Amino acid sequence: MTQPDIIVIGGGIAGTSAAAHLAQDATVLLVEAEPQFGYHSTGRSAAIFIRNYGNEVLRALNAAAAPVLQQPAGISEQSLLSPRGEMLIAGEEDMAEMEHYAEGSTGLERLTAAEAVELVPILRPERIAGAILERDAQDIDVDRMLQGYIRLLRERGGTTVTNTPVTGLTRAKGLWQVTTVNATWSAPVVVNAAGAWADRLAAMAGIAPVGLTPMRRSAVLLDAPKGYDIDLWPLFASASESWYAKPDAGRLLVSPADEDPVDPHDAWPDDMVLAEGLDRYEQAVTVPLTRPTHSWAGLRSFTPDRTPVVGFDPTSDGFFWLAGQGGYGVQTAPALAALCKALCNHQSPALEASIITALSPVRFR
Repeated sequence: MTQPDIIVIGGGIAGTSAAAHLAQDATVLLVEAEPQFGYHSTGRSAAIFIRNYGNEVLRALNAAAAPVLQQPAGISEQSLLSPRGEMLIAGEEDMAEMEHYAEGSTGLERLTAAEAVELVPILRPERIAGAILERDAQDIDVDRMLQGYIRLLRERGGTTVTNTPVTGLTRAKGLWQVTTVNATWSAPVVVNAAGAWADRLAAMAGIAPVGLTPMRRSAVLLDAPKGYDIDLWPLFASASESWYAKPDAGRLLVSPADEDPVDPHDAWPDDMVLAEGLDRYEQAVTVPLTRPTHSWAGLRSFTPDRTPVVGFDPTSDGFFWLAGQGGYGVQTAPALAALCKALCNHQSPALEASIITALSPVRFR
């Protein structure tokens, strides 16, 4: 291809959505190290949109992303969302965590133990001191979303390459030179959407890291409890985030909600972590565990303040951060992609100035 205007490194949902937005006004190349897009965190997501998930900045991003997820023009012909709901349950020891979550939240309903059990009949009522329900939490069709952004990028003239790890990143004469195992490209702007590897990519470019910590999150699939129709159950979880469970294509996805710091890698679950998390889950329900049919793990990468880092690095021209989405990457992608496009084009973003400041890499410099 001819020299692109922007090279986006990382083909998860963050990179693909940003590349699709940027391609509306620029020539864009999207580079992914793995053989397929969305291989790491995106492809291992719990796939749910929760408006009240995350801190104040993340909730603002959730609100900005919601209209796109509901009416994804150019990405899909129908909504990417479908009804699910999210219910947090708390024992006496978890009530403080539940109240902290509820503080500043919108659209929550408080439930009695009996009402919680009515929604998820396998819960032990004697272990529930309180519960809250967000009916508007919805499943996200992550694969349709990812493929829609890739298709939109290509329709807008963007180029994609996979199975192409970046091996070098240097800047000279106003251009970033991106060296890969297969080719070398140059562009004035590079977008670092490398997920768990974003700090390593920055170091390759001679730029100080922002302190990203990849954290492993594991999950298993269990057969549905016999005698129950689980399709209409909400995601249900402990208010202290010690486990969560969610109906998934006729089976039950259960996670120990682990956050173990690890180096960037192709994540796999730790058997002991899974066993401990499943034990916590089993104590909250009346049915015995069934043998897991599948297990996996993914990486959720957080900055020190657990807020994404989005914007041009103030120490190096043309180096744009789009990283640190933690466990919120899929549901915030439409908002962060729009912000990336606005900032790269030196336009006024739709988000409030305080949110843009909170996301900026300047806070780490």
